[in-house]
Amino acid sequence: MKKILAMAGAILIALGLAACDSVSDQSIGAATGAVLGGVAGSTVGGGDGKVAATIGGTIIGGFLGGAIGKSMDDVDQLKLNQSLESNRTGQSTSWSNPDNGNAYAVTPTRTFTDPNGQPCRDFTTTATIDGSRKTIYGTACRDNSGKWRIVSS
Repeated sequence: MKKILAMAGAILIALGLAACDSVSDQSIGAATGAVLGGVAGSTVGGGDGKVAATIGGTIIGGFLGGAIGKSMDDVDQLKLNQSLESNRTGQSTSWSNPDNGNAYAVTPTRTFTDPNGQPCRDFTTTATIDGSRKTIYGTACRDNSGKWRIVSS
């Protein structure tokens, strides 16, 4: 029961970060990282330790995901969208941002349709930001306007 409550809390925190209509790049990354961090944390320890690990994973994941989202400018977001739209599963797209020196690689890892009939893709983003390499796993679904939006998994 505690595991379910902790996971629900992690997902609610992440969804709260991404609930605004004009979601920032940082909050998209933070929401994705928070959910994934919470899931990873829930696999550690037992009893109260498992709850603490879930909460800790949510916070750390949100921070790392937010760092990647914050570093992406409009061109980086466009390249991410193009990768999700055009790449085959397993095919990576890499680029470097000449304005800030950050580098990214996006690889779709699975393509599927959600219960609402929207096309979705799991993906991995590896980013080198200020010389530090970070990897985030996420899921995005194409909305009615054709833009890929990060969703909680």
